[in-house]
Amino acid sequence: MKKDLLSFKDWSAEQLTELLTLAKTIKSNPKAYRTALDGLSVVALFEKPSLRTRVSFDIGINKLGGHLVYLDSQSNKLAGREDVKDMGANLACWADAIVARVFAHSTLEELAESAEVPVINALCDMYHPCQAVADYLTISEHYEDISKVKLAYIGDGNNVTHSLMLVGVALGCEVIVITPKGYEVDSDIIALTEKRAAEFGGKLTLSTNIDAAIGAQVLYTDTWLSMGDDTPLANIKDTFAGYELNEALMEKTGADYVLHCQPAHRDLEISGSLIDGKQSLLFQQAENRMHGQNAILVELLAQGFEPKI
Repeated sequence: MKKDLLSFKDWSAEQLTELLTLAKTIKSNPKAYRTALDGLSVVALFEKPSLRTRVSFDIGINKLGGHLVYLDSQSNKLAGREDVKDMGANLACWADAIVARVFAHSTLEELAESAEVPVINALCDMYHPCQAVADYLTISEHYEDISKVKLAYIGDGNNVTHSLMLVGVALGCEVIVITPKGYEVDSDIIALTEKRAAEFGGKLTLSTNIDAAIGAQVLYTDTWLSMGDDTPLANIKDTFAGYELNEALMEKTGADYVLHCQPAHRDLEISGSLIDGKQSLLFQQAENRMHGQNAILVELLAQGFEPKI
């Protein structure tokens, strides 16, 4: 039976820990997994532009011995040509999996329902599970016990935030989400995260006060405007002005490291000097997109594969 990855809301702590362990194993010994996707083809269907997601999937699949077919829904004029369910059913005739970066989560649900192959969420309006794997993989490389990590996300409550919350509390982390008023995370995701925190031992803290980040080991931010949002930046700069990540905030909170899923706007939501500084994990985090995604691909497509160690 096929297994999709649309979000991590139904993954247990054990499953997530095993996925991170697999990602570390693939990262440390990539040659052992050189044929994990031998003979398999993956279609990457993108409604949104991308740098990290597209390149990390393309090169990562190649490193696993698979083949990627990239479809730009806009440039190839696929958008609106046929129903999503028909597109999913057709792609499943040829491909072994579908990686989709879309505007609406409902598009992924339609693809998953109609396609008889795994569908992987490479970003939608509600979740960014592949990013969360890279984020917690990066954190776990710096802290021996991830369950003792306090992570503070500061900025717009969005798809990245949702996945950070859902995965983090399952791993036992304390996830602090600090947003300006009016930019809070989805209320249904809050309820689900609190339920998972009670089950797995993590903790969720919500605030609009940036001082709630004091004591966090890791600070995290994202762009103030999500991709595809055409709100003029000038309209929100005053609202977000007090939520910039910079050296002063790092000192105030006592944080060790800073994360940003990128693309980053230097000297806006994060100072350029912090991006380039010793506390920045941004480019390790970007590299780990590939290793985390490769673990997902192996987990969903190559469970019977024996690494050549």
